[in-house]
Amino acid sequence: MRADRLLSILLLLQTHPRLSAHELARRMEVSARTILRDMEALGAAGVPVVADRGARGGWRLLEGYRTNLTGLNAAEIQALFVARPSRMLADLGLERAADAALIKLLAALPTLSRQGAEYTRQRLHIDGAGWRQTTDAVPYLLPLQEAIWQERRVWLTYQRADGVCVERLIDPLGLVAKGSLWYLVAAVDGELRTYRVSRVQSVVLTDDLCVRPPNFDLAAFWEQSAAEFKANLPRYPVLLRVAPQALDRLRYAGNYSHVERVEEATPDDPTGWLRVQMRFEEAHNASELLVGFGGQVEVIDPPELRAMIIQAAHEALALYTA
Repeated sequence: MRADRLLSILLLLQTHPRLSAHELARRMEVSARTILRDMEALGAAGVPVVADRGARGGWRLLEGYRTNLTGLNAAEIQALFVARPSRMLADLGLERAADAALIKLLAALPTLSRQGAEYTRQRLHIDGAGWRQTTDAVPYLLPLQEAIWQERRVWLTYQRADGVCVERLIDPLGLVAKGSLWYLVAAVDGELRTYRVSRVQSVVLTDDLCVRPPNFDLAAFWEQSAAEFKANLPRYPVLLRVAPQALDRLRYAGNYSHVERVEEATPDDPTGWLRVQMRFEEAHNASELLVGFGGQVEVIDPPELRAMIIQAAHEALALYTA
């Protein structure tokens, strides 16, 4: 594309004092006449390109001229170098391309900006993955990406959470990376749905063009879908008495729980224990977590959870005293 070539020529002239039309034509793999037209276009765009004649002549930029890489400011440059989701790029086969792009970007920056970018990269790193990394394989991620790029319908075989495989003719609309997991957003008979890519069993591209809903915005859809998912999660409230030394551990234990309220110990309670209101997704999540706190946590309500923990304690005692 011509725009890419013009930008490449500009960056070359910024890193070389002078280049002949022949050398530029060789590097760009075009004719010398095309280079002359490109120079006219750069000049018309306000870039001060100058042609020096003679044996040592060639094209150069006026002394002191340098583009600030399409106007990127210092904060924008730092943002580009802070973090890259390497796992996601590797899944898409773009990790090496991303490394090469950053190297080219770094080389094209003005000296002061380059120093700032390198300074940031050596002092700030963001790892977006959790400690509990998933090992889900995504063998059909690239075919899905190809279908999305080409805007083609797909016959999708998908294994649901209950293990049943279903086949759907879908309009693939976009891919979303959530942590280290990939999700496919697609339309089925005009209805928007989300599929976990690791559960896809087969992908067959058709010759039919997919139909995108009018004004569809992938980021906006995902944000709304995630909010609705959280709002519809099961809610299981629990009231506890908790030893003070166990409170911090309770706050950070488990993926399915949340401490909503902590009340100070009452004056008539000499133990100093706290009353804590928690929310779990389901009763079994609460039982599995709270059993591990032994005598540092007591369930006050609901009664059925108290009974579940008592039963679990009896079973453990029977096992270890048999």
